[in-house]
Amino acid sequence: MATVTVLGSGIMATALAWPLTDNGNEVRLVGTHLDREIINSIKETGVHPNLDLKVPDGVRAYQLEEAEEAFEGADVAMSGVNSFGVHWAGERFASLLKPGMMVIAVTKGMEADENGDLHILPEVLASKVPEDLREQVSWSAIVGPAIAGEVAVRRDTCVVFAGREADVLERLAATFRTEYYHVWTSTDFVGAEVCAAVKNCYAFGGGFMDGLLDKEGESEARYRRYNYGAALFAQATCELGRWMELMGGDPVTSRGLPGVGDMFVTTMGGRNVKAGRFAAAGVPFSEVQNERMKDVTLEGVAAIRVIGGALPKLTERGLISEEDFPLMRHLHAIVAQDEPLNLPWEKFFGGEPVTSPRASL
Repeated sequence: MATVTVLGSGIMATALAWPLTDNGNEVRLVGTHLDREIINSIKETGVHPNLDLKVPDGVRAYQLEEAEEAFEGADVAMSGVNSFGVHWAGERFASLLKPGMMVIAVTKGMEADENGDLHILPEVLASKVPEDLREQVSWSAIVGPAIAGEVAVRRDTCVVFAGREADVLERLAATFRTEYYHVWTSTDFVGAEVCAAVKNCYAFGGGFMDGLLDKEGESEARYRRYNYGAALFAQATCELGRWMELMGGDPVTSRGLPGVGDMFVTTMGGRNVKAGRFAAAGVPFSEVQNERMKDVTLEGVAAIRVIGGALPKLTERGLISEEDFPLMRHLHAIVAQDEPLNLPWEKFFGGEPVTSPRASL
């Protein structure tokens, strides 16, 4: 049996308590400063208010000021915060981690430096921990298609644990793996994390099909825009592969659970898809974010700003060409510059062949 302490009590971090406790492990759930009501609810009623489920009996809840107690003797430390809190979590880990702990993160996203170089979030998380301690713990992440509520009600879910130490990954996989929570492992740490980040960006486009129908007054139309959506998904898949080339990931990773698998489930719904639907319906994105979806956390949109914003710098440095990532560039224009949706079809799939009217006869 292992003791797993989780920093952050969001729905995904909490949902993982089900496979962990089903395996007989102890789970200690530590709330952030934003999670006080969640932790109070679990302490008083056993119910996570956002999941609307009673957490397993093997879960103990702690407020942030009780974190030191919660991390005492832990075997696994999980970062369960969202991408906006990764620096904060790293700073907390600096005083909470102990040598020999296995750190695993569920946070998705990337950061860019002033030159446009992109960094995966586990590296950002680790950078806040003193170097001597950083080297005495292991760093891993969970990627792949996993909707938190489905995990919590024990629906079959397939994920990948990614990191650089194969033996650590196998130990972690054995700790989490159940008959419904299926775990594979990969040492393509960068490739898996890049896929986890960029698929959130492309999922924003998952709302475009219905948004265009809304704009046309055909929300209930018999004939949908599945052709449109399929082509969009295919272009995103191509760009996932190009990201692997750019960042040094394994192309196989983009074709598996961390890439197209996770992108598929993320485009099925959620906050980022809803935001994309508004944008496709003709609402300027500044209005979407500041009025229509005010106070809603949009990690995919944040990732578009970071990743799409890095592309011009990478282009200027000659690391990529102007023709690379046309979909990501357009998503960034919509989100950061309030441009209307107007997909550059002629740039997709390596460029659409131009046929003259005479040649088509």
